[in-house]
Amino acid sequence: MALSRIASSSPSNNLLKPLSSYLSLRRRSISSSSSDPLTVETSVPFTSHYCDAPSRAVETSAAELLSFFRHMALMRRMEIAADSLYKAKLIRGFCHLYDGQEAVAVGMEAAITRKDCIITAYRDHCTFLSRGGTLIEVFAELMGRRDGCSKGKGGSMHFYRKEGGFYGGHGIVGAQVPLGCGLAFAQKYSKDENVTFALYGDGAANQGQLFEALNIAALWDLPAILVCENNHYGMGTAEWRAAKSPAYYKRGDYVPGLKVDGMDALAVKQACKFAKEFALKNGPIILEMDTYRYHGHSMSDPGSTYRTRDEISGVRQERDPIERARKLLLTHEIATEKELKDIEKEVRKEVDEAIAKAKESQQPEPSDLFTNVYVKGFGVEACGADRKEVRATLP
Repeated sequence: MALSRIASSSPSNNLLKPLSSYLSLRRRSISSSSSDPLTVETSVPFTSHYCDAPSRAVETSAAELLSFFRHMALMRRMEIAADSLYKAKLIRGFCHLYDGQEAVAVGMEAAITRKDCIITAYRDHCTFLSRGGTLIEVFAELMGRRDGCSKGKGGSMHFYRKEGGFYGGHGIVGAQVPLGCGLAFAQKYSKDENVTFALYGDGAANQGQLFEALNIAALWDLPAILVCENNHYGMGTAEWRAAKSPAYYKRGDYVPGLKVDGMDALAVKQACKFAKEFALKNGPIILEMDTYRYHGHSMSDPGSTYRTRDEISGVRQERDPIERARKLLLTHEIATEKELKDIEKEVRKEVDEAIAKAKESQQPEPSDLFTNVYVKGFGVEACGADRKEVRATLP
C-alpha cells in the first residue's frame, strides 16, 4: 500500500518482534482503508506478578504503525544530532541520550491521553517530544536558549511541559517517583479517572524513597504506574552487580507487576493500556520495560568499557525498535523501502532546520536567574556579605 493511501488517517504509535521472527510472517497487504484493524502479536509473552497478563494480540492500524516508524526515526535523529552538538560544545553540562529506548516513549503515548501524567528522570528528551513538545524547544533548551522548554534554564535534565502532562525531567536519582505518586494522589482526589506514569531506571530501583512512595500508593490505592526502564546498566554498573533481585517487576512484593519487551512499541502500548485500566480499579502496578541504550550513560561515558561492542551491535541487529517497525511495514505492504527512506530524509531535514532556528534563539538575560524561584510578586530581600545596608528586592 502506498503512503498516499493512509495519509489522511490519524497517527498513533506501536511495534513488533525480534527481526528474525519476521522471516516467518506470511506477506499480506492491508486494505485500502488505513483505519482497518490489524492484529499483531507481540515479540515475546508478558511475564506477570500477582496479576493476569494482557493478551499478546495487539490491535493496531496501518496509520498507527507508520506513525510509530516516523516518531521513532525523529527521536533517533534528534538524539544523534544532540550528540554532535555536544561534541561541538554547543551543548554543555550533562546530557543523557535515549537512542535505543524510543519504543517506550512511543508505545506509552499510544495507550494514554494528555490528561494522564508522565514524570521521569534526566533521560527525558524523547518523552518530552512524545508529549507534544517541539524540536525547537528541545534544541534551544539543550543549548541554553530562551526559546527552550524551560527558557534555557534547565538544560538536558530538566525538560517540562505541564500543558502536555509532562512534569519533568529530574536530576536526582529516583526523586521523581514520590512526586509521581503525588500526582496520582491529586488525580484520585479530583476523581478525574486519569493515571500517572512515574519512570525510573534500573539504577534507581534500589532507592529507598521509591519503596516508601510505593507503600503509601498501595495503602491509598493511588492510580500510580511505576515504570522501570531497565536498560541493564545503571551508569556503568550491570544490573546483576547492583541488584540481588533484578526482576524489577516483582520488586513491589505486594504490588502487582508486569515485564514487557521495551524494544517492541506494540508490547509497550498493550502493557500501558492494561496498566491504566488496572491502576484505576486496583491501585499501583509496576511495569518493567526490558530495553537498551546505545549511547553511554551520559556524554562523558563512552559506553564501551563495561560492555562489548558486539553486545551493542547484537541488540541493534536483533531488537532495534525502528528496524522492527520497518520490517512490519514492509511485511504488510503498508509502505515500500523507498517511501520509508524518504521519511528518514524528511526527518533529517526537519531536525537540521530546528537546530538552525534554535541557534538563532537568544541567551537568557542575567536577570532571569531570579525568576521562577519564588511565587510571582512575593520576591525576597538580599543583602551584601557584610549584612549591612546593601539590600535589594528581587522580582
